[in-house]
Amino acid sequence: MARSASKRVTRECDAVLALPFGPFGICLADERIEELCFLPPGTSLRPPRSELAHRTAAAIQAWLEDPASVEELPFSRRGTPFQQRVWHAICSIPAGETRTYGALAQELGSAARAVGQACGANPFPLLVPCHRVTAAAGIGGFANARGGWLIEAKRWLLAHEGRR
Repeated sequence: MARSASKRVTRECDAVLALPFGPFGICLADERIEELCFLPPGTSLRPPRSELAHRTAAAIQAWLEDPASVEELPFSRRGTPFQQRVWHAICSIPAGETRTYGALAQELGSAARAVGQACGANPFPLLVPCHRVTAAAGIGGFANARGGWLIEAKRWLLAHEGRR
């Protein structure tokens, strides 16, 4: 799962990139990454408006070339302590591998539904690769969606990493 900014207005994004699975927004605040978000098909692109937006776009491109590539970037502190634990655990899932919501919940001493909700609240998808968390049977949801372009983005990401 990951956050979708379908309600976000493009003018709020400091960059909107054309990625293989669709438009992807970079939103900054106070020289930190506030949110990375999947945007609906047809969203207008926007070149990076700042040095940090450029660095973030470059890090995302590097990630697309090698999903094991992780650059240190200044993220805003977001989420509850539990969500942060889930996001940290997600970052330990190697590129090309997946974990189920249930397995991650067991590792964290929690419930699968709570892990799924934390995945859905992830403000930094791709760089906190929540697409690597799947249901016990099937790929599960993505960005709090069960179908449509967001699930297609998750399928693309999993297939992309599986080719590595």
